[in-house]
Amino acid sequence: MSYTEEVYARVVEQNPGEYEFHQAVKEVLESLEVVIEANEEEYRKMALLERLVEPERVISFRVPWIDDNGQVQVNKGYRVQFNSAIGPYKGGLRFHPSVNQGILKFLGFEQIFKNSLTGLPIGGGKGGSNFDPKGKSDNEVMRFCQSFMTELSKYIGADQDVPAGDIGVGAREIGYLFGQYKRNRGLYEGVLTGKGLTFGGSLVRTEATGYGLVYILDEMLRHHNHTLEGKTVLVSGSGNVAIYAAEKVFQLGGKVVSMSDSNGYIYDPDGIQLDIVKDIKEIRRGRIKEYVEEVPTATFKEGKGVWTIPCDIALPCATQNELGLEDAKALKANGCFCVCEGANMPTTLDATEYIQQNGMLFMPGKASNAGGVATSALEMSQNSMRLSWSREEVDERLQRIMKDIFAKTAEAAKRYGMEGNYVAGANIAGFEKVVAAMKAQGIV
Repeated sequence: MSYTEEVYARVVEQNPGEYEFHQAVKEVLESLEVVIEANEEEYRKMALLERLVEPERVISFRVPWIDDNGQVQVNKGYRVQFNSAIGPYKGGLRFHPSVNQGILKFLGFEQIFKNSLTGLPIGGGKGGSNFDPKGKSDNEVMRFCQSFMTELSKYIGADQDVPAGDIGVGAREIGYLFGQYKRNRGLYEGVLTGKGLTFGGSLVRTEATGYGLVYILDEMLRHHNHTLEGKTVLVSGSGNVAIYAAEKVFQLGGKVVSMSDSNGYIYDPDGIQLDIVKDIKEIRRGRIKEYVEEVPTATFKEGKGVWTIPCDIALPCATQNELGLEDAKALKANGCFCVCEGANMPTTLDATEYIQQNGMLFMPGKASNAGGVATSALEMSQNSMRLSWSREEVDERLQRIMKDIFAKTAEAAKRYGMEGNYVAGANIAGFEKVVAAMKAQGIV
């Protein structure tokens, strides 16, 4: 049994039932084998991989809060502080019924490499709760956020751990969380990113993950003698990442014809009208099926069939493991030549292998999804300097970071004889920086 296989077996044994975490570790270790084999003796002696796959700290706590009927509710809260070798822990908070420790460990592990790829000094972490903000009043969300932050504030800080938003945690939630942190700690500091512009937020942060996805997509297409101009694009999801990925696709000459949510998907052959989607999702907090009530050319179907629509490019922007093997086969059969991940690990392992083996371009989320955390780090810099950069400055920095991520990913893959394998390239490039820092800091 190889060193990577031993470490993976250890992860499965010591983290039973945490299948998303197992999947993330397996994907990373398999693509790193060529690097690890060349340094196996040194890495074994330092137990480097064993330390890499074990979080530095996992914090679990209860979150009691009172609903509008006066009934006390109790949720679980978590923060996984995974790796701080290159900087303070950085990663979002997710409020969703599916949240558990295994999912947060998978997200935190991915975050290590994603954050490393940005070139900025930020480590990997993730957190959240099984609380569902959907259907809750603003007051209920506020009371939950205040209770959650009362406990979390003991473990975070501007130079220690800087959370951000994720699924279920938008501007409203970040505002409530920041207010309670300030109240508890008596500190006005950049402890959260994704803040409102009136209290330390950064321009372009809302758009950053979606824009960054399309910037690296455009860079990859140009590298392979394509452009976005005239391309038909499928987008899954209808949250922050999906909306702003679609917006940037339209700006660069492509046409987005689909979006989705947990109930189903819309198809608009004339191109999605984003102003309507933004009104439904960002203002009314409604369901994507409401789109067809306002756009007669569009259709809505329940379920997960969004990947059956003919397209040139697919951008999965919803959630983990949403694009499986049969979906990948349908995309290939219907003319898709490129998949670029907007969500965290939205493509299953077997689907990823099929896409790569069948000559389709594929960019993994730890590279293509990094625009959000990169701009969060830019927000941290602005907070530290008590400055606010212009939209143009932030967007220019974001474009430069995404171009640099593509260059590092492509170079690492080529250096190890896997040119065009951006999964391996992203993992290798992210791994090399983290490992160098871990070795320099000793056995900690």
